[in-house]
Amino acid sequence: MIALENYQSGHYEQGTGYKYFVPTKINDEWTWKDPAISNLLEKASLRLGELNSYSRLVPNIDLFIQLHVTKEAVLSSRIEGMQTHIYEALLPQSEVREERRNDWQEVRNYVNAINDAIKNLDKLPISSRLIRSTHKILLNSVRGEHKMPGEYRTSQNWIGGNAIADARFIPPHHQLVGELMGDLENFLNNPDVNVPDLVKIAIAHYQFETIHPFLDGNGRIGRLLITLFMVEEKILDKPLLYLSTYFEKRKDLYYDNLNMVRVNNDMLHWVKYFLVGIEQTATLAVQTLTKIIQFKEGIENHIRIHYGRRSTNTILLIHRLLQDPVITVDDAAHICGISYKAANDIVKLLCNDKYLVESTGQSRNRLFTFKPYTDIFAE
Repeated sequence: MIALENYQSGHYEQGTGYKYFVPTKINDEWTWKDPAISNLLEKASLRLGELNSYSRLVPNIDLFIQLHVTKEAVLSSRIEGMQTHIYEALLPQSEVREERRNDWQEVRNYVNAINDAIKNLDKLPISSRLIRSTHKILLNSVRGEHKMPGEYRTSQNWIGGNAIADARFIPPHHQLVGELMGDLENFLNNPDVNVPDLVKIAIAHYQFETIHPFLDGNGRIGRLLITLFMVEEKILDKPLLYLSTYFEKRKDLYYDNLNMVRVNNDMLHWVKYFLVGIEQTATLAVQTLTKIIQFKEGIENHIRIHYGRRSTNTILLIHRLLQDPVITVDDAAHICGISYKAANDIVKLLCNDKYLVESTGQSRNRLFTFKPYTDIFAE
């Protein structure tokens, strides 16, 4: 049994010219005496329950999931230093500036990795197999493609600094990764460990970041694990909560709090920080859903009143734009099953009402963005 207040984070062992950190294994019972944990846990659980209940009441909730996923991909990648904005992430590759295409591809890979991982939860528990397959998608055809996509590392890595000699943190030796990840996997799936789920995933996220099992992409996979765990454990019916919003707001605080566990054995503070993040992020997610529903109802009412016989096809197009907010006139014609001219007339009306914004400035091959909708996610 491990008491949060008495937790010992691990120890250092000697490598060739450096010392690496070996974290304490976590597959055990965890206890605490600090009443603040229970208080924060209750608040976070209430907010998550509110988010889950709200999402069940929202008609066609799946229409909005993809923009939540895209926002997470953008923010999680931004923590790693990439600069893609949500508006850019939604564009086809041909419309992205050459110097930004690597960042764009990494964000797209992350979207694909999230979607694939959530789909695979139907047949796989959170496990090394699932984690590695998700990682393989993440690093496909991008800068990390030569850093063993889908495989745990077989060499030493480090965090911060230009070389291992001036690294801010050196994770465990690669020969320990399999054993440590096995312990982490057992902890997440152990029915005999009576730890509240939110505390469990807080500890697991810290442990994953400390093991740093891959040569690249650890941060994004570690943050994705939080959402996967909540979906797997039925805390959330839909993948609507992503802590990257919270972590990215103060990246320095996020990294400092992770490091405080290793340096000061302060898992108690980390769990508190994590639970506050759950509560705040769930609150924001409810606010975002509320704005989306109000926006959807408002635009549909406006269309029914002002678009006459075009109303039915326009609302059909709007529902598609809620899933994929960038289209061409050809796309609109295909979605609605109408002629190019009829689709162009609808697109013109939506542009006049400022619902669609043309983003290329071209007379041909024009792209239109559902900007008032994407603005909600960019807040």
